[in-house]
Amino acid sequence: MMQPRPGVSLDSSKVDRTSRPIDLVHLARQTLGDRALECEVLRMFEKQVAIYFERVSAATDPHEITLGLHTLKGAAQGVGAMVLASQARAAEVEFARDGTLDEETLADLGMAVAEVCGYISSIVTD
Repeated sequence: MMQPRPGVSLDSSKVDRTSRPIDLVHLARQTLGDRALECEVLRMFEKQVAIYFERVSAATDPHEITLGLHTLKGAAQGVGAMVLASQARAAEVEFARDGTLDEETLADLGMAVAEVCGYISSIVTD
């Protein structure tokens, strides 16, 4: 069972629950305050967000890119990764407008994914 990382509990005063890559207050509302469920959701999100980012990065089919960006946006909103959600939304708009994603947009999205995944790894352990 997944648990908060020892020494850095999700209840700890060391964890700022509002100004991190994931808004843990939002996540707590979504999970009804169940810490074990928060950890499980974060680990599932960490795996899925990496998979969908790789799919978007490698895709050439416009439908796959659109679907991947939309999935990233929705999943990020669900767990409270609002910066990532905002960047995925901006990428959706860019792709709909231009029919392509600028390399910088994709790099920025990748950095947001890495930041969120790194944050999850720092607060949750297997």
